Amino acid sequence: MDQTLTIRIPTELRKELEQISKIEQKPLSDLVRDSLRRYVAIQRFRQLRNMVLPFAEAEGILTDEDVFKLIS
Repeated sequence: MDQTLTIRIPTELRKELEQISKIEQKPLSDLVRDSLRRYVAIQRFRQLRNMVLPFAEAEGILTDEDVFKLIS
């Protein structure tokens, strides 16, 4: 079930969002909803990364290159 959330944003941010909305031909609410989804996904990723980081470090996996070597 969808719910309504009311927020206050600076006028300049609202104007920028309206410009993007017009260019992308998407409703403003869709842009904000998509942005919030991305933000939540990034936060979840960061939480998971922080949880597994100690295990990866213990195995000597410290960089993206280390990961690519393991999966290649």
